[in-house]
Amino acid sequence: MKKMIPYMLILILIFYGLPLFIKETVLAMIALLCLIPLITFIVSLLYGYKQTQWIIFPFIVGCLFLPTIFLFYNESALIYTFIYGGISFIGALIGHFLKKN
Repeated sequence: MKKMIPYMLILILIFYGLPLFIKETVLAMIALLCLIPLITFIVSLLYGYKQTQWIIFPFIVGCLFLPTIFLFYNESALIYTFIYGGISFIGALIGHFLKKN
C-alpha cells in the first residue's frame, strides 16, 4: 500500500486540483474527456510496470475520483468513476505485461 502513495498523490492532484482552475464548462469537459483519462492511463501504466500487486490500484483510482463528483461536478459525472477505473485497469494491465516482456 505504501508503494501506491506517490501514484495516488499524482492522481489526487489531478482529480482535485485541476477542477479548481477550470471556470468554463467547455474546459471542464475537455479535462474530463481527454486530460484526466490520459494522465490516469499514464500513471496506471507506470504503476503496473513498476509494481507486482497492481490489481487493486484501479479500484482505488475510482474511489479517489468519487468525492470529486459531489465537490466539483454533479451526479451526471458518476459514470466517470467507472470510466477512470477502467482506464486505470487497462493501463496497469498493459504496464504489467510490458514488465514481463
